[in-house]
Amino acid sequence: MIKVLIVDDDFMVARIHSGFVAQMPGFEVAGVARTGAQALAEARRLRPDLVLLDIHLPDIYGLELLGQLRAEVPELDVLVISAAREAETVRRALRGGIVHYLMKPFTQEDLHQRLEHYRRTYRSLGSAATPEQSDVDAVFGMAGADKPLPKGCAAETMERVQGILREAEADLSALEVGEMLGLSRVSARRYLEYLNEVGQAQVHLRYGGGRPERRYSRRGA
Repeated sequence: MIKVLIVDDDFMVARIHSGFVAQMPGFEVAGVARTGAQALAEARRLRPDLVLLDIHLPDIYGLELLGQLRAEVPELDVLVISAAREAETVRRALRGGIVHYLMKPFTQEDLHQRLEHYRRTYRSLGSAATPEQSDVDAVFGMAGADKPLPKGCAAETMERVQGILREAEADLSALEVGEMLGLSRVSARRYLEYLNEVGQAQVHLRYGGGRPERRYSRRGA
């Protein structure tokens, strides 16, 4: 479970963001802070994995707080949530090593997409002793960036395949995925192989009496 600390001076906004996080599988709200001082104290006490950090706080500028949080909890990750849209603010946040910058207002789906990207890339990278280039590319947003979907594949179906792998408790074969989606084994394998090529899935070979069976799981699972 990924522990999240929410830092926002607006009580209602923090409550809404807490609700968004609570509905995301694999994440839990460890605490909420409304000032920089509270955020530092809660970070020391709770040792969260991820902070959702607003820039405009009553006692300190959020990007200055970012460095202080890292000094207290070096392994901490930070996702900035702010209404600030100035290019220099975004650049400064990036220089501070944030995992993402999400501009207000945003929807629950917007936040869930960033949290899923964080879980799929940053967290899986942290558990890998020797990551592959595809793992690193995923962190920097390059995985599959210039690789179009295979001919005949639909974006909506690709999202459903990704969802199946995300929720699966064990690796799956192309036949099993195809049966879940009403696709042929060949079609399902086309989607799965694409996800493997762009670093979002990994292949496991199951050996039996004949050719090894290719089975798939979400990368980092």
